[in-house]
Formats: sequence, structure tokens, C-alpha cells
Amino acid sequence: MNTKKRNNWLIKLGLSLLVLIVIYTLTFLVNPYSLYWTTSCSISIVSFSIEFLICFLFSMGMIEGSILIAKVLEPRIPWAVFPIRRFMLQTILIVLLVMVLIYIQCLFFDLLYGETEITKEDMLAGWQFLVVSIITALFVSAVHTGYYLLTKWKDSVTETIESQIKTLEFKEIAMNAELESLKAQLNPHFMFNNFSVLSELINEDTATASKFLDNLSRVYRYMIQNIKKNIIPLKDEISFVKAYFYLLEIRHGNNVRLNIELTENSLKSNIPPITLQLLVENAIKHNVATNEQPLLIEIVSIDDKYLQITNNLQRISTPFPSIGIGLKNIENRYRILSENKLPSITETDTHFSVILPLLNSKDSEHENLDN
Repeated sequence: MNTKKRNNWLIKLGLSLLVLIVIYTLTFLVNPYSLYWTTSCSISIVSFSIEFLICFLFSMGMIEGSILIAKVLEPRIPWAVFPIRRFMLQTILIVLLVMVLIYIQCLFFDLLYGETEITKEDMLAGWQFLVVSIITALFVSAVHTGYYLLTKWKDSVTETIESQIKTLEFKEIAMNAELESLKAQLNPHFMFNNFSVLSELINEDTATASKFLDNLSRVYRYMIQNIKKNIIPLKDEISFVKAYFYLLEIRHGNNVRLNIELTENSLKSNIPPITLQLLVENAIKHNVATNEQPLLIEIVSIDDKYLQITNNLQRISTPFPSIGIGLKNIENRYRILSENKLPSITETDTHFSVILPLLNSKDSEHENLDN
């Protein structure tokens, strides 16, 4: 028996003794001149010990029975939904419990002392003991119920506070992720590059310019519509990445290549928006991409539960190393959305890889931040 169970039993034994003392104290105060008190003083130690044990078991049965009644009724008639019905039914069951326990107690006394003639004074003492026992049992039930309701209220308040903290934390992280994404895509340098490419294409190849402009509009429309959402269908994110990568292909040509291999089941899952775009953008930002050393980015599904985003590692020499803000934002968003599903990042001499868990709708506990 471990320490916790042993402590629980000690508490129950202590409470049973307390209830026994309360019952007999109240019974004495109700009728201190009862013959029961004078006859009790003249019985043997053995009889007294047996009687004490029977009464102690009666007190323990009262406590355990009250707890059992509460446990049985709570899932069927909870206090929060049917308070009056629960009060009436629980009271009736407590009274019946006491009557059954007293009946069993009487049977034990009959076995101990044999059947004796019951006088009017014995009947009066019996009724007094019954009333005192019922009052005590109702008090025990009220204490247990009060403790239960107080615990539920405390848990509810704690959950509410934790939920509020988690919501605020998610909003802050989502805002940081939003600002980081917008900074990576909507900064003047990015705008200048894309419009410069578009201007050249309009003069050289109007068909390609039209397709470039269409994909550019798709990229910005997606970001505006989905940046504030918690999760997005993977198939929508993939469509967005393809549109975004088309813009990169026009600028970098075959120096940058994208390979996507996903199963149908994985496409039915979800992912935090802009996540794949951030990883693709980071790969291009921090690696050399030339015709002799093309940069290959691969997005593949693993067991329909994960995405693996990998690129060959050929770092750009720079005096300012990356501080990984984009990766931290992704990790934080996953941590808030699903504590048990976090990204895994690995780096070797030749490759950089990020494994993202695929999410389902229940992983997001919060509504869109706009709501």
C-alpha cells in the first residue's frame, strides 16, 4: 500500500471515530437520563469492545455510504444541472442508508445479547438515536458535498484562468508569427523584386507576366485571409506554397527546386498557416542556390501523420548568423495548439530537416483571433 492510500485510510478511520463521538455525544445531550448510559457502564470490557467495534463500523458505513451515494448520483443527476432534484434524492437515500445501517446494527446486537423485551423507553431511545444518526449523516453528506463543490469550483476557476492565459499567450505568439511573416514577404525589398520581375515580364513575355501576377495575387490573398487563423487545411497551404514558389522560380530559375510528395490522407489534415512558406523562405535565405549548386527543397509526408521538409545544406557565408526567429515562431505555435505534437529539427553536414506533426481540428482549442 503506497503512502497516499495509507493516508486516505487513516483519514477515513479518524473521521469514522469523529462521527461516532458526535453521534453518541448528541444522543447523550438529547436524553442524558437514558438507561443505556447506566447499563453501558456495567458491561464487561469484551462486550464494550465488541459494541464499540459495531458502532465504529456503523460510523464508517455512514461515511462510505454517503460518499458512494454522491458518486453514483453525480454523473446521473449533477448538482450543476438538477440542484433541487439532487438534494431531495440524496437526502432520501441518506435517510434510507441510516435506517438500513441501524437495522444491521440491531441484528448484530441481537446476536451479541440475544433478543430482549423492548420497553417504551427503549423505543424512545431508539428513535432518538435514529434521528441523531440521520442528522449526523446529513451533516456528513453536506460536508462532503460542500468539499466536492468547492473543489469543482476551484478547478473551474483554475481552468478558466489557464485558458485565458493560454489564449493571451497564443495571441501574442500568433501576432509575432504574423509580423515575422509579413516582414519576410511584404518588406520593400520583396515588393521591389517582384514588381521589378513583373515589369520585365510585361515587356518581354506578357503570358508569363499574367501568370506571375496571378500567383502574386494568390500569395497575398492567402496571407491576408489566413494569417490570423490557428490552423488551415494542408491542401490549401500546399497550393499557397506552389504559388509562392512560382514567384521564386521566375527569379531564381532552376537554381531552386521544389519536390512535393504527399498522400491523400495527409492532405486531409491541418497545419498552422504560413508554416511551409516560412521554411521554404528560410531555406532560400540561408543557402547558396546556383546552377552548379542547386537548392533542392522537399516536402514529403510520413505515415500520414507528419510532414518532413528537407533541403540540402550549403550555407551562405555571412558574419551575421541566423537567430532562428521563424523556427521559434513555428515551435511556439505548435506548442500552444497541441502540447503533445511539436516540430522536430535536425541538421547534418549535408541536410537541414524539419518534421512537422499534422494536426486535426480538435488540436485547435481557440477560435480565430478575429472573433
